[in-house]
Amino acid sequence: MQLKIIGILTLCCGFCVTGVFAQKAVPPPTAPRLPPGVVFQGESKFHAIVAKAEREHWRNLPLGERTIRVAREMLGTSYVNYSLEVDDHIESPVVNMKGMDCWTYYENALALARMLRYKPAPYKPVDMLHMVEIERYRNGVCTGNYLSRMHHLEEVFSDNQRRGYATNITARIPGAVKIQREIREMTVQWKSYRYLRSNPSLVEPIGKIEAQVSRLPVYHIPKSKVRAAENYLQNGDVCAITTHDSGGYTSHVGLIVRRANRAHFAHATSDRDKGRMTIIDRPITEYLNAASKHAGIIICRPNEIPPSPLWQKTVARQ
Repeated sequence: MQLKIIGILTLCCGFCVTGVFAQKAVPPPTAPRLPPGVVFQGESKFHAIVAKAEREHWRNLPLGERTIRVAREMLGTSYVNYSLEVDDHIESPVVNMKGMDCWTYYENALALARMLRYKPAPYKPVDMLHMVEIERYRNGVCTGNYLSRMHHLEEVFSDNQRRGYATNITARIPGAVKIQREIREMTVQWKSYRYLRSNPSLVEPIGKIEAQVSRLPVYHIPKSKVRAAENYLQNGDVCAITTHDSGGYTSHVGLIVRRANRAHFAHATSDRDKGRMTIIDRPITEYLNAASKHAGIIICRPNEIPPSPLWQKTVARQ
């Protein structure tokens, strides 16, 4: 048993440091292209969380702990789909603190958590939008074009790892296996997306991006192996749910929350029997076993990002 515990601790420590040595600088925020009221909703909730974070010194916590503190403050938020589709032509980072889907729930929690250490207070909605931009957009830059947004979690994990902003730990967790899918969801269902309906010329390049995503090396932990894998999961890990569907890798995403020595699943759910809102659900193993459509999990661990030079200016003023 002692050897097993040492092995787990060694593996977890290795995961924590991997990827921090090749970090790229944080790109500056892009200039606003749409009105503030369109790209940011729920400003009062934002300021309430920030005020609590400052009172309780969340900045001093590790990133994973910080992320879960923010995620807990957003529990009970209504489930809203397609909240990023805010214009027919212009692409922009978007935050909606009043309604979230599974992706924006994890993204908002991580963005606000990173913001607290990236730059000194005072904090404004544009600061959180900047953190969303570096997570969701290719190379961390929104060009104003729909194609600059990464629409598949597999590419988000790969792009952020390449920049040193995250580590996809899945392949090194015991039980991991490689999987392969032919991604074509957006190409086939393009009429479901506001930007693609308004700009059909984007469908062909989206298809090329999906082909590139299909060729990424993707590993997952089959759900039969997830109970043992729970030992390697930490607060704030991004947990994507894989599917058996041959046309996609993942169908859902959320965050890992450690409770009573188990890895629970925090997510925004559209299930009516769970209230169609953000919740901390059952342990991830039980969540997967409750539905045959779930194949397993992919785990991506976000890293701290390089701090803003504004910290140096703050010290200089003191």
